[in-house]
Amino acid sequence: MPRKKKVKKLKKVKKNRKAKNVKIKPSIKLTEKKTISPGQEEKPEIKKIKKQPTEKRIYNLKDYVVYPKHGVGKITAIEKATIGEIDIQFYKILVEKEKLTLTVPINQQSKLRPISSINQINKCISILKTKPKIKRTMWSRRAQEYDQKINSGKIYELAEVVKDLNKNTDIIADQSYSERQLFEKAYERLKSEFEAVLKTTSEEVQKKMDKALGRLKISEENQ
Repeated sequence: MPRKKKVKKLKKVKKNRKAKNVKIKPSIKLTEKKTISPGQEEKPEIKKIKKQPTEKRIYNLKDYVVYPKHGVGKITAIEKATIGEIDIQFYKILVEKEKLTLTVPINQQSKLRPISSINQINKCISILKTKPKIKRTMWSRRAQEYDQKINSGKIYELAEVVKDLNKNTDIIADQSYSERQLFEKAYERLKSEFEAVLKTTSEEVQKKMDKALGRLKISEENQ
């Protein structure tokens, strides 16, 4: 009888050893991951560069795009360059209004957006028809806010700036120099996008915008 008891005890010890071995395995895997992680820092970056062209929108030649700080531009070329043994594609974008050519890598195209749809243009026209909202704050603060909206690249914010700074007049005395500058900047940015979307002449777009702003009546009266 005592011998049997000893056998049972040995079996229990063996089971405990097996259980301990199972617990050790995950800790080994964790140490392996820690030793590999420093070398893996560069790999995710390479993967991102390779995947980005498919994850983001791919524009074609002669497509119109909007670069927030410069407005509407046209893609004139899609070129390649090798940087650090990695092939990178980039767009050449011509901004006619500013006579400027931009070079934008495809893996940084989050700065770009496609031109608006006709529905968005119609909504902009309805914004231009509404009454301007003028805050009772210092002009320097309002000027900064307007400038940020203009450079945001968001068409609705651009329409709001045009609407708020519109004085329904061409008389220079009715506007300060900085007000007029911001108005003209926002007006031209919005106008250029209207032209690209509606595919019409600059004169037709100007008439459409001025009619929504109530400026058309004034220009007719002056004539």
